[in-house]
Amino acid sequence: MQPYSEDLVRHLRLRDGTGIIIRPIRPEDAQIEQDFVRELSDEARYYRFMDMRRELSPTMLAHLTRIDYHDHMALIAVTHQDSREVEIGVARYVVNPDGTSCEFAVVVGDKWQGRGVAGLLMAQLLAAARARGLKAMIGEVLSSNHKMLRFVHGLGFEAQVRENDPTVIRITKELDK
Repeated sequence: MQPYSEDLVRHLRLRDGTGIIIRPIRPEDAQIEQDFVRELSDEARYYRFMDMRRELSPTMLAHLTRIDYHDHMALIAVTHQDSREVEIGVARYVVNPDGTSCEFAVVVGDKWQGRGVAGLLMAQLLAAARARGLKAMIGEVLSSNHKMLRFVHGLGFEAQVRENDPTVIRITKELDK
């Protein structure tokens, strides 16, 4: 397990001037991660998890917040509301068994979509994956998730319909390009 990556902490501003912090997730973020998932709309939750879970199980919550910062990286975007830290988005990758590619996921809270959070998270996640020496980032997106497909296309991901399931699009980005 790698130590917490302080060098990945970024203090940024959204297009509207709102200050946010993008940083690696920590085990003590379990509650804000759970709150974040609970507050997602049914549609956002379905597109992220490809099921209708409303809450993370203790096992899933531990998996998402107790990461090794090497083969599993998760960056959260947080802001302060009512003098407490609130998670507004998360992007993560998990290295595949080949050791050269990773699977990724990104989700932004419904109230925060369209404000640049996803772009900032993905820029940081892509940089972390490149610094880790990974060659490709891969994801699966439901074909009905047009917003996500447009977003990743803008980031340079290539899309291919999964042969055995046309409802899922496999997206890939070569990281050395």
